[in-house]
Amino acid sequence: MHVFVTGASGWIGSHTVDDLLAAGHTASGLARSDASASALEAKGVTVVRGGLDDLDVLAGAAAAADGVLHLANKHDWSDPVGTNAAERAAVEALAGALVGTDRPLVVASGVAGLAQGRPSTEADANPFVGPDTMRGGSENRGFDFVDQGVRSIAARFSPTTHGTGDHGFIAEIVAAARRSGVSGYIGDGTNEWAAVHVTDAARVVRLGLEQAPAGTRLHAVAETAIPTRQIAEAVGEALGLPVTSIDPADADAHFGFIARFFGMEMSATSEATRALLGWEPTGPGLLEDIAAGAYSAAPVA
Repeated sequence: MHVFVTGASGWIGSHTVDDLLAAGHTASGLARSDASASALEAKGVTVVRGGLDDLDVLAGAAAAADGVLHLANKHDWSDPVGTNAAERAAVEALAGALVGTDRPLVVASGVAGLAQGRPSTEADANPFVGPDTMRGGSENRGFDFVDQGVRSIAARFSPTTHGTGDHGFIAEIVAAARRSGVSGYIGDGTNEWAAVHVTDAARVVRLGLEQAPAGTRLHAVAETAIPTRQIAEAVGEALGLPVTSIDPADADAHFGFIARFFGMEMSATSEATRALLGWEPTGPGLLEDIAAGAYSAAPVA
């Protein structure tokens, strides 16, 4: 099939495009910059120039495709309201273009806030509904279009989709360690994160696009629950830095914006996703990736 991908030159998106092409699909990708456009063209991807605010561009590209992967997000931590509004509007534009077609729309989501006191599962409904909630309630907004003939699917990613070249949450934690000279965890470090290697996550997205029924929630999760203290210890070992607890009152000053996430419980399972898609992760685990130098070779942020 021909797939339109937002975020096609991003961390998860670029690996997903590679997986799509390897599986015999063709792709078009949204690109704001010349650099992104060049990277996509080099792979043989059709470039769609524009950004998430260009709703007519999104709708036109979606209408011309056999399926859509919405993997982009502004991630503007200084303007969460604007980021959430843009996310919701983009999902509405993409889904609106697919009404009545039964074509797939995979919407990126996350596992944060789905469950308390246990790992979240695919059976957990997303509690964020409406434009003023996390990610603008985009997962549930996408599902609103199922009754209108859109095969909407949610792809929930682990808080760390890791690998060499990652500039996401683990990279931010590493940057905080370098700035401060210590690898920190918050409080007792017993809160846990799910994790997945980026190549495994890309495969979940592609398999979901191909196979998942409308209304499916997929979990791109390889490791269910890694204590944040173990993450800090692995970072400390890789960087040759001491490891210490950071008082929650000092977490924002030490970590920056990532503190709000590093102190959260974000564990999750993926049994239903594995059973549905026949997916089994094959990439390295998070601690293994850190130990192998996936983050310690990165430049200081």
